[in-house]
Amino acid sequence: CLTLVLVHAVKRPPVITTQPESVTVFSIEDLVMSCEASGNPPPKFRWTKDGEEFDPGSDPEMKVTKDSGSFAFYTLSNTMDTLKQYQGKYVCYASNELGTAMSNEAVLITDGTTAKVTEKAEEGNSIVLKCNPPQSSMEPIIHWMDWKLLHIQLSERVVVGKDGSLYFAHLTTEDSRDDYTCNVQYLATRTILAKEPITLTVNPSNSVPRNRRPHMMRPTGAHSTYHTLRGQTLELECIVQGLPTPKLLWVRKDGELSESRTTKEMFDRRLRFTNISETDGGEYQCIAENSQGRAVHTYTVTVEAAPYWTKEPVSQLYAPGETVRLDCQADGIPTPTISWTINGIPLSEIDKDPRRRLTASGSLILEDVNFGDTAIYQCQASNKHGAILTNTNVYVIELSPQILTEDSNTYTFTEGQKALLECETFGSPKPKVLWTVILSPPQAQKVQPGNTAIFTCQALSDPRLGVPLIQWRKNDQKLFESHSDEKYTFEGEDLMVANVGLDDEGVYTCQVITKMDMAEASATLTLCDRPDPPSLLQISNPKHLSITLSWTPGDDHNSPVQDQDSKEKGWEELTKVRGDVERATLPLWAYMSYRFRVIAINEEGKSDPSKPSQIHITPAQAPDSNPEDVRSESEDPGTLLITWQKMEQRQFGGPDFKYRVLWRRVVGSGPNWHMNYTTEPPFIVGDVGNFSAFDIKVQAVNEKGVGPEPDPVIGYSAEDGKILSKVVLKQFSTINKETVRGHLLGYKVLLGSRSHHRHRRSLESGSTTVVETGPNEERKVISELRPYSSYKLAVAVYNTKGEGPKSEPLPFDTNEGVPGRPMSLILDSPSETEITLHWTPPDEPNGILVGYLLQYQQSEHPLYFITDLTLRNLDRHSHYRFYLRGRTDTGDGEPITMRGATTLDGAPPVNISVSVGENSANVTWIAKKRHRSVDFQIQYFRKKEGSKGKKTEKVNSSQSSHQLQGLTPGTHYWLHFIYNNNTFYEVEIDTNGTGSVQPSFATQGWFIGVVSAIVLLLLILLILCFIKRSKGGKYSVKDKEDGPMDSEARPMKDETFGEYSDLEEKRTASQPSLCEESKLCSQDNLDFNGSSAVTTELNMDESLASQISRPSEGPEAYHGLQDSSLLNPTNVPSATNGMPNSVTILD
Repeated sequence: CLTLVLVHAVKRPPVITTQPESVTVFSIEDLVMSCEASGNPPPKFRWTKDGEEFDPGSDPEMKVTKDSGSFAFYTLSNTMDTLKQYQGKYVCYASNELGTAMSNEAVLITDGTTAKVTEKAEEGNSIVLKCNPPQSSMEPIIHWMDWKLLHIQLSERVVVGKDGSLYFAHLTTEDSRDDYTCNVQYLATRTILAKEPITLTVNPSNSVPRNRRPHMMRPTGAHSTYHTLRGQTLELECIVQGLPTPKLLWVRKDGELSESRTTKEMFDRRLRFTNISETDGGEYQCIAENSQGRAVHTYTVTVEAAPYWTKEPVSQLYAPGETVRLDCQADGIPTPTISWTINGIPLSEIDKDPRRRLTASGSLILEDVNFGDTAIYQCQASNKHGAILTNTNVYVIELSPQILTEDSNTYTFTEGQKALLECETFGSPKPKVLWTVILSPPQAQKVQPGNTAIFTCQALSDPRLGVPLIQWRKNDQKLFESHSDEKYTFEGEDLMVANVGLDDEGVYTCQVITKMDMAEASATLTLCDRPDPPSLLQISNPKHLSITLSWTPGDDHNSPVQDQDSKEKGWEELTKVRGDVERATLPLWAYMSYRFRVIAINEEGKSDPSKPSQIHITPAQAPDSNPEDVRSESEDPGTLLITWQKMEQRQFGGPDFKYRVLWRRVVGSGPNWHMNYTTEPPFIVGDVGNFSAFDIKVQAVNEKGVGPEPDPVIGYSAEDGKILSKVVLKQFSTINKETVRGHLLGYKVLLGSRSHHRHRRSLESGSTTVVETGPNEERKVISELRPYSSYKLAVAVYNTKGEGPKSEPLPFDTNEGVPGRPMSLILDSPSETEITLHWTPPDEPNGILVGYLLQYQQSEHPLYFITDLTLRNLDRHSHYRFYLRGRTDTGDGEPITMRGATTLDGAPPVNISVSVGENSANVTWIAKKRHRSVDFQIQYFRKKEGSKGKKTEKVNSSQSSHQLQGLTPGTHYWLHFIYNNNTFYEVEIDTNGTGSVQPSFATQGWFIGVVSAIVLLLLILLILCFIKRSKGGKYSVKDKEDGPMDSEARPMKDETFGEYSDLEEKRTASQPSLCEESKLCSQDNLDFNGSSAVTTELNMDESLASQISRPSEGPEAYHGLQDSSLLNPTNVPSATNGMPNSVTILD
């Protein structure tokens, strides 16, 4: 009872509970500003606009609504023109006798109208059609469409800029039209604004348009600078004009483009960074080229950060005479400025008080506080990227200490142990209570970000006191078990802190409480991580082939550095040093260019590499080593083939590097060596006889000298005899020239294939290859034979009169080879963590298939005699790239590759919009990408019907739209969208019209009489024409017969097949294309901005078009659309083996 009295008696300062939101006003209904606050006594509200006092209640154009703890105002105006005066920045203040709370700044923007625009230009020139979307805090989506609501065809020549304008690199006469319409879509408010159509007239050029070199349309000039904020999305854009249309290339001048955070969009005209970081800062270039030249624009990207809190002051009760310290710290790039206000009034406008001072770190200190210091103190951190504000309540009150624990309690303890007595208190200042013991305290924890920390608190108590209560605190604040994010979990004596972050650092206290006493113990949680990379690399003490590298260590993030690696270009490890060492002496190779990087290592892992040092070049010198593994591998008779292991470039030691090859016969040659030079192995010596022994050696040589004297090794020239290798080499005896009966021209080697893939039925008819030789050749190399095939070989002599009889055929088989690529690879996803792969064997196995090798990411799976596999436990958020190879005993073949991801469980659609007619309503939505399609229902009923409305049949989310028909004009309906018996979206609509049917003029008597007269006149004219025709009227057939023969009457020749036919053009023109009016055939819908995800983009276009105006189309226009899954195959014909051979690939 005492506690309740105290709670109700304590007054509470104002706290802003609902902040006013920034808004862009497109219609008079959008102008609403609201603010909510709590406090005791209830707070009073006031507003400022652009820093000046603003009273909406005194404005006759404004309507104000007030309630306990809330204040809102909106406009009574009927026209948009009167709303421009209300553009500005608004701040809400809530005050009571304990202080004033201040809201964040809210911006109000009004949109204006535009006049119709007409543009004219000459063929071949460039032009820009302006969109000028209204300023808004929301990011708009721009769509250029025609009057049929079909997208304007985009290409490298025609692109949409970031400013929403439509850019033409050069114009053609086909660009002339009068319905270029810019549609501005805001997804958050489900609003689409259609601008006035633009008329573009392209005047044909009197001559062939002149080619022009590329020139930047957006941005202009040669250099631009972008300042962006860490974690945000940045788009760099280069739109160019030129004829022919230029190609565009993006490069990073000071490094490589990040593949994980950069993508190219809008036909390579945009470079998009997602979740940008400080490492992305640097210089980027877009290079535009065509046949006439090139244009280059350079972007300098600087990554900065808006202010964010690192330490916020805490609201608290204080007693008179205490010292209050409000710590307020924030970080950002550039460093934020800290400023303070009291009840919304800046300190500079308040009388100076010696008891009040600011520290260099931004903290506000109040000494010897009194009741007059009770107020709400605002701390604001700001830099050029924005500002953040926090309200802190300082309540000075004097409450004498009170002990809430009951008196006369009886305590029972075990002899020899300390007695712990409970003493619950209340007061201001907070009473100090000292209790001092616990059995087994929690231990200090060092945890990496994202991991889980576990504190254990063990205690003993008398069982007669019951099970003790364990209360955990962080920095003296009670902790409660989390149910939504599972941050804190209590399991018996354990406290588990999940997904540890910077905010979780602090002191954690375990309190063991019984009905008689309480004990507590504390431990710290410290965040540790991989070290930051070293910096400021310096090269000193350069010697002939060594240097000293020094550096400055980075932050070790609460985990001491144990080792540091030095890395050279190519990132080869040179040495390791202890964590407390900041320099290293490195041995180097001669005639090399070096750059160095250093990596720090602690218990948590390796840091990112440091920035490279400056380039260091070592001088040249003679080689200090010779090649290894010198040997002979002679194969051709009469030759000596000398080979060796090539030396690495770092061993060259200087310019003009080559090998000196030396050889001599072991017997009979004396001390003299034969010598020659070459730049790479092997080296062949001819005319040395068969199987003779040689001393051979190879020595390294460069411009500075020769390497050490090498030791000779023994090698042999080739043996004589028949030669057989991977390709067929055939040696044969020459014919006696006296039996040729003419001039011998040479030999014909005839090679016939009996079958392909021996031990299997032939896949193709046998063929014969003829290879001719000269009259003096006795051997021939025959290459490019099929692996694992059977052949026959014969030789015939030929002269000018023909060829003689063939020799006896010689059969032989080729060895197995590696297989070709599998013919197809299909991906299917049965669940969110599984992908099933189906494939067909290679068309050319080149041997006996023994299995397959499947690789994805860093894993490999050998597969045997199967054509499908299901991978489980995959990451539902990741994309995977798969490589599948056939395998024979010889090795693995070429891979077939595909990229895909799992299909997520079905979910109801989002971004639902409703466009209303008199008797129907067209509902459109966007199906979630990668999610399976689901069925849902739409329930609609009039207000008087209550819950007895009508339900549609099941609607599939892949349809993208559905039409509700049979509605009553001028009626208010409620629409409920139901999935799994739960309503996931509600909306109210009003059908057009007044509800009454006006009489049609078609039912009037005069109208029926006029129509009857017209029909009678037409009938009389038809009868007259028939009479004239029957009397022999003249026709143009005679003239046509006398004239030239028609192209279709001429005999068809090979050279005229497929030529243009005037008659065909007329016949085609008389039959309108089915695609001319059908939106499903529109190229815009099949390829939106160059996207390859056909189904997804089709759904988006249909949804957008229906949001604007398409009340008459029903769901049948979209019947049969498949799931918007990333693995969904489209247009899959049957292959010869019954497997699909075409899928939607994500490359």
